[in-house]
Amino acid sequence: MTVTSARAAFRALSGALLLVAVVGADEPPAVQIDPARPSVQAFIARMSAQHGFSTDELTQLFAQAKTQQAILDAMSKPTERALAWYEYRARFLTEQRIADGAQFWAEHRELLDETSKRYAVAPQYLIAILGVETSYGRIMGRYRVLDALSTLAFDYPARSAYFTSELEQFLLLTREESLDALAPVGSYAGAMGAPQFMPGSLRRFGVDADGDGKRDLWTDWADILGSIGNYFHVHGWQADGLVLTDVEIDQAHAHDLDSRPLALDETVASLKGKGVQFHEAVPDDAPAMLIAADEADEVRFRVGLNNFYVITRYNRSPLYAMAVYELANRILERTFRDEPPPD
Repeated sequence: MTVTSARAAFRALSGALLLVAVVGADEPPAVQIDPARPSVQAFIARMSAQHGFSTDELTQLFAQAKTQQAILDAMSKPTERALAWYEYRARFLTEQRIADGAQFWAEHRELLDETSKRYAVAPQYLIAILGVETSYGRIMGRYRVLDALSTLAFDYPARSAYFTSELEQFLLLTREESLDALAPVGSYAGAMGAPQFMPGSLRRFGVDADGDGKRDLWTDWADILGSIGNYFHVHGWQADGLVLTDVEIDQAHAHDLDSRPLALDETVASLKGKGVQFHEAVPDDAPAMLIAADEADEVRFRVGLNNFYVITRYNRSPLYAMAVYELANRILERTFRDEPPPD
């Protein structure tokens, strides 16, 4: 794999990683959903038959839901070009985001310590997820979740099956948590709260960390941090495991290397056998993946290990996982620059 081919492969892998919907005063008006539409009626009937929802109540609910053209535009907008790693990194590793992360740690140290101990996930990673996802809870989205999921379930055929499932999960969640289905707001894709969980993920991995009978991922920091910690724990985070390590490649063996799969389909030993040179000690039997990090004037190579893969379960992007990793380390350095970090 030459530097040129590595760059091309990396950009192909990156795809639509950072699509941002920009809407303003000329945003297309929302359109009321007709609950008599066959697709809506079929969904209501299934929710009633499988989960015991009232047909009348769901009909009244969907009569208040709206199809948002801005959501469809955001989902359908083609990415002008894939971001290179150095461009993606510049958007997330800002001085403001690092400083705010250190401030968040200072303000929530006791809770972070408790959550870290419970789920065996270092605090800086819990914080970095929040930093990348919503700037520590400041930008959680502005669309009603019901509108977002209904729009995509009933008017976006390309991914209707997925969003119909998430709409089902959302209604089950509102019943379990005694939420007004018209109240929660989130992203244009229906992701919710400070950690941006989809409804299905919230039901599977969200926790009531403070025992108040609710899983509140909007305002309850105990639940928010606990849910991120639980997500990592369930997906196999290793408390003392490495995340990412920089490597060099032997150009004589470059044709044997493939940085495209986002899977632990190699081991450290197998990569060494293909000419990958490690600069820190990593067990030879550790599952690994090769990552190409596209800089402005070169392609650097890194190896992601188990915990890197876990981060990609949160968001299926090597760029995202590298941003979380680097932000976590910068927050750690900033927080403990005048004192030794915790063990």
